[in-house]
Amino acid sequence: MSERETAPTLEISGLKVTVGAKGEAIVDNLDLVVEGGEIVAVVGESGSGKTMAARAILDLLPSPLTVASGRIRLAGEDLVKMAPARLRRIRGAHIGMVFQEPMVSLNPSMTIGRQMAEGLRLHTKLPAAEIRDRILAMLERIRIPDPQRCLSAYPHEFSGGMRQRIMLASVMLLKPDLLIADEPTTALDTLVQREVLDLMVELARENGTAVLLISHDLGMVSHYARRVVVMQAGKAVETGLSGDVLRNPRNAYTRRLVDALPRRGAARSPGDAFGGALVELEDIVIDYPGRQRMFRRDPPKRAVDGVSLQVRRGETLALVGASGSGKTTLGRSLVGLLAPTAGRIVFHAEEGGETRPRDKIGGGRDTQIIFQDPYSSLDPRQRVFDIVAEPLRHARDMNRGQRAARVREVLAEVGLGEDFAARLPHQLSGGQRQRVAIARAIVRRPAFVVADEPVSALDMTVQKQILALFRDLQSRYGFACLFVSHDLGAVEQVADRVAVMQDGRIVETGERDEVFDRPKHPYTRALLDAAMLLDRRFAAGGSESAAERHTA
Repeated sequence: MSERETAPTLEISGLKVTVGAKGEAIVDNLDLVVEGGEIVAVVGESGSGKTMAARAILDLLPSPLTVASGRIRLAGEDLVKMAPARLRRIRGAHIGMVFQEPMVSLNPSMTIGRQMAEGLRLHTKLPAAEIRDRILAMLERIRIPDPQRCLSAYPHEFSGGMRQRIMLASVMLLKPDLLIADEPTTALDTLVQREVLDLMVELARENGTAVLLISHDLGMVSHYARRVVVMQAGKAVETGLSGDVLRNPRNAYTRRLVDALPRRGAARSPGDAFGGALVELEDIVIDYPGRQRMFRRDPPKRAVDGVSLQVRRGETLALVGASGSGKTTLGRSLVGLLAPTAGRIVFHAEEGGETRPRDKIGGGRDTQIIFQDPYSSLDPRQRVFDIVAEPLRHARDMNRGQRAARVREVLAEVGLGEDFAARLPHQLSGGQRQRVAIARAIVRRPAFVVADEPVSALDMTVQKQILALFRDLQSRYGFACLFVSHDLGAVEQVADRVAVMQDGRIVETGERDEVFDRPKHPYTRALLDAAMLLDRRFAAGGSESAAERHTA
């Protein structure tokens, strides 16, 4: 047998990626093997080097990074020494890559059909009619509604989950030997994430494709990867079967990653911890106006449909549901960023005292919001001190010195020292930016905070720190919180009660333990079944990955 027939699909040995020829090592002496049809995950925090290792395989390293030494072999052929022309023929045809954000990797100015046909035109000699037939068959295979219309549509016309399906289909059309999936479901909700990953496993199994899965989500890795490589500061610190490594980690860093996974805290007693209702929603309806055509306007789209809820003083009510369920729209209406089409939002200013409608809540004193992406919600031109101080501009009971003292106090409370006050947002990490966003939200000591997906963009260890910080601040200042999220692990850690939203309606509400342990609505059960929570899987005695289940 030839070396190509007996060699692993991917074999990396002694890989070193540096800044320039002799600079700092971003990937340091990495060894990794992926056999045909196998799923191997590379996990680690942001900055661990896992994405740069994956990009080195395709020679897609950003300047000035370069492969300083080591070998990368695809079925026995060394990619590092390969001529550029030969490597261009390998990309796409033999190695495919699915990136974290499909909207970035799909060309917004090209139709889906044209983009999907590009790889087949470059790497095969198929006639145009057969290329079209193969694309339509693949779109049907990945369950895209109306494949014919999809060919002439543009990426912005599809949801994030649909775009990721299309990206995966484009890559798998060429039946590559190796698929590199770099955080392929980070921005997707629980149900869509499960659908996309199951589809990836099915397509890989059908084509005998090896998969290198890059992720920081250990729960997802435990379900889908057969083996796992843990990276820290560019080095592989632990390798083995995913069940063994994640259930009984030997390395201190791996133990820290596993310990950072959200776990259910002790339930707080409603009688002891919470006061009466702080915010009440009565039959809230929110419609978005339809698109304006040349001679008519499309009918309005109903995002929230008759929602009634109550948030008690001092509690965290988690609002969960899939993307498009209306949860973010509802959260924004509570802080005055959207006006309800119908219904009433009532704010009880004092316990048993003054009651005000939403539009009478004054100047951000009573309510604040923490957005999903702190980088886009922080002014890139403002220093951290000025960002946090902004809500105090209209605090008439505070002079300039008192405002400065309050800002310094809040920055210390969120774990940012005085040296951070003069920094700009781009000089901070993702976790530090989210701490600034939290500081800005609590600096006025609000009674009510809406946290809209506040940790979805963060890796596990930073997520744990932010959730612990948030819970500590809530205990200290007693504000109520609407925690909007599709991450059931985070919800399980911080929520006192849970409201489940589907298609603009609340389908189930209850205490956290009741909803998680004894869900009543089929949609709630579907969300929980799709959630890849590591402790639930191992508590049930599971050890077989999704890839192994599909193979069986």
